Amino acid sequence: MSSLAVDVRGRPWSPAVIVAPYVVLAALALCTVIIKQGETSSLLVDLALCAAAAAWIAWMVTLHPGWRDRPRTMVIFFTGLIAILAVLVVRDPWFGIFAPVAYIYAFRVLRWPWLLAGAAAVAMLAGTAQASSVDKSTVFGLIGYFAVLAVNVVPMCGYAWIEWHQAKQHDQRDNALAEVSQANRELEAMLAENAALHERLLVQAREAGVLDERQRMAREIHDTLAQGLTGIITQLQAVEQAREDPARWRRHVEAATGLARESLSEARRSVHALRPEPLRTARLADALADVGDRWSSLHKVPIEVTTTGTPRPMHPEAEVALLRTAQEALANIAKHARATRVGVTLSYLEHEIALDVRDDGTGFTPQDLVLRTRAGVDGQREGAEESREGGGFGLVAMRERIEGLSGALQVESEPGNGTAISARIPATFAGATA
Repeated sequence: MSSLAVDVRGRPWSPAVIVAPYVVLAALALCTVIIKQGETSSLLVDLALCAAAAAWIAWMVTLHPGWRDRPRTMVIFFTGLIAILAVLVVRDPWFGIFAPVAYIYAFRVLRWPWLLAGAAAVAMLAGTAQASSVDKSTVFGLIGYFAVLAVNVVPMCGYAWIEWHQAKQHDQRDNALAEVSQANRELEAMLAENAALHERLLVQAREAGVLDERQRMAREIHDTLAQGLTGIITQLQAVEQAREDPARWRRHVEAATGLARESLSEARRSVHALRPEPLRTARLADALADVGDRWSSLHKVPIEVTTTGTPRPMHPEAEVALLRTAQEALANIAKHARATRVGVTLSYLEHEIALDVRDDGTGFTPQDLVLRTRAGVDGQREGAEESREGGGFGLVAMRERIEGLSGALQVESEPGNGTAISARIPATFAGATA
């Protein structure tokens, strides 16, 4: 229903409401004709005022329904209607019968606070018509007149206030419903946006997962197959040099065979995404000791593996990271350090798990470390083999593993004074509790 079909309080303008003023005015004009048959001049004035009232209503309300929504226009309309009605009531009290129609207009076209003034004006006209026979020249007459006015004005003003209060509550409810509807629309839009964002995040997560898996496999291949193949090549090269010594020749062949089997086992484990072989049957401390023993036997370098603190359960990923770090560090010592002594220490501290690998080898300068790391990154980008590029990806892989668990990797070395590698993982990320 359009705004033109309802009044200021949302009530419809029914045909009865529109036609009623004209019917009442016509009836009052007929009564006036009957009562004032011998008073021609006075009758003509009354009839002219009735016609003026009808024309005013027709022009301002009936013929221009769009003006009903204009508060100022309706105030002008109602003021003009009250003025015409006041003249009629003063001239002929029976025109007070038109008061109910004036009330209807007051409550349909006037907004607060004009509604209060309009209801009071109509009530005063109705009270004046009712008290037309009271002698207002005496004190008692005036008291009676004002009493009649009060009986009309007070209830109608009270009713006008009630109407305004109810309309205010209705508007508040409408505003609240509108706000809820708007909030629901915004929520639906937000949910749709969140759904699209969720889809994008899923795509990004899958892409990130693929990238992480590629990096993990690169580290796994480097830490297992590459190291194993490097060891096999070293042993086979030693076999060629030991042809005249059967015992030495056999020892190098057996070492190469063992490395090949171990590399095959690690390859199968990588395919099935299992934990490193040493960790399948032992805790990290025991696995480090086993790795150290096998490395010492292979390279004929004494190694001391020590565990300090109270061992406690760790997340498998943290154990893998520390074990691979130790394996890579030992592989680097075997290839570059020419060490005579190696020490590995696993420390269970209060707030972190630490792994330290030390050797007394040749060491290197910080510039060498930077060049080696850059070579590893470039080799990773270009797909170069480590044996051709001189190594370096091992340091990158160690750092990625440890920093991926919010840990830190430090490498300290000095030419002629060996090298120390320290990996530390917070206990919270390692899954270890004191």
